[in-house]
Amino acid sequence: MRWFHLAVIVFFAAATIVFAVQNLDTVTISFFKMNLSLPLALQTLVVYLVGAATGGSLFALLRRSYAGSKRDVE
Repeated sequence: MRWFHLAVIVFFAAATIVFAVQNLDTVTISFFKMNLSLPLALQTLVVYLVGAATGGSLFALLRRSYAGSKRDVE
């Protein structure tokens, strides 16, 4: 099962890299009246890394909360 998870991660990382390399145009993102103009590849990389960090943190928090709730019941 560990190899399956690794394969999924490698697939999504590779797909993200291919997407970034094929989209090198500069785009503007507006967020709360702030404008940011960067290449789409760089924006994709930043969003991917932020998603990986927050997703990993969320799963760790949920895992700890679930383990803690099982200890309290027993």
